[in-house]
Amino acid sequence: MKKDIHPANYRPVLFVDNSNKVEFVISSTVQTTETMKAKDGKEYPVYRLEISSSSHPFYTGTEKSLDTAGRVEKFKAKQAKAKATKK
Repeated sequence: MKKDIHPANYRPVLFVDNSNKVEFVISSTVQTTETMKAKDGKEYPVYRLEISSSSHPFYTGTEKSLDTAGRVEKFKAKQAKAKATKK
């Protein structure tokens, strides 16, 4: 391996998902300003996430379904009203 090509700040970091408070430790070079104790009792630098694989609908299988039937009917009603006022 070549020397002096790898980042110096590569270390374990505690990632916390803000939406469901799930924590996981992954090695990273991300810049952090705070530290926190993980469930294993060790203290790590903390990086807070808005969404992760533990809360993303694609990974959890809890996708939100849209009311497409209601939207289509609203559109058709607007279209019919516009045609009626045009005549």
